[in-house]
Amino acid sequence: MRKVLRIGVLGTASIAVRSVIPALLGLEGDYELAGIASRNKDSVTEIAGQFNCNYFVGYDSLLTEKGLDAVYIPLPPSLHYKYAKKALLRGLHVLVEKPLACSLAETSELVDLARKNKLVILENFQFQRHSQLKTILDLVADGRIGDLRCVRSSFGFPPFKDAENIRYQKELGGGALLDAGAYPTKISQFFLGDDVSVGSARLFFDPQRGVDTWGGAFIKQNNGPLFSEIAFGFDHHYQCSLELWGSKGKLFTNRIFTAPPRVKPVIELSTSAGTELIELPADDHFKNMLMHFHRLTAECSEGLEIVYRESVTQARLLQEIREKNIND
Repeated sequence: MRKVLRIGVLGTASIAVRSVIPALLGLEGDYELAGIASRNKDSVTEIAGQFNCNYFVGYDSLLTEKGLDAVYIPLPPSLHYKYAKKALLRGLHVLVEKPLACSLAETSELVDLARKNKLVILENFQFQRHSQLKTILDLVADGRIGDLRCVRSSFGFPPFKDAENIRYQKELGGGALLDAGAYPTKISQFFLGDDVSVGSARLFFDPQRGVDTWGGAFIKQNNGPLFSEIAFGFDHHYQCSLELWGSKGKLFTNRIFTAPPRVKPVIELSTSAGTELIELPADDHFKNMLMHFHRLTAECSEGLEIVYRESVTQARLLQEIREKNIND
């Protein structure tokens, strides 16, 4: 019999309210929402009322709730390490929005702590659980574009209207790299593997805010021919694309990271014979990710090693992008 996972939500970020909490409530046989915590009493009481659940004023008050199995952390990046560590020390599984932490050192410490206590700590990249990505991986494995030569991925969007948005605040872990740049960095590893490094990178900073607002990087296999070109930012025309260039064809999709649950993604497959449009069924990657997290909580430590390794590789690549940044 499957265990019902009792989970609490630390924070009232829009992704939690709009997408993750509704998905949780749609998985009644697998999850029980223990409550939502916030420092702002007015905000959390309103949102808890919307979902008919308990509320907690202050994040620590939820962490001490009896019978809690796990927490979901959609807080500003600078708070991820602090509250993920507190949760792990209390024996709780952790699902955390990207980035898992703001540095490689913090990420490694959290992963080591989770490993020691046989707990799940998972970075919430929903796109990796969307059937679109599996279809693309299968098309490549089936040789539909020949031998893969190059990966190109971009994620960017226009500036935020709110000048106080956390992405513009250095002290909260803001910046385009940790936000938008994390996605193409992550997807590169599905095609290049984890024996990879950053060859070069460029970050452009807002001098007033002190955060990077756009950039790009070249990621390469250490012992293989493949490479990935990534671009990201939030001073851009919207783009959310993946292009795979092979010896005999090309795959392209323009909603790789953010396909809403009701949208049917379309993959363009181009070869010398012409272009085929492959329409996929709609899929809810929020529910899929929550089910994946649930399964991981029941797995042995051997199964979790892949998750631990992927988290550290992701943090290492983000650090290398910072270190490789070319300054004029």
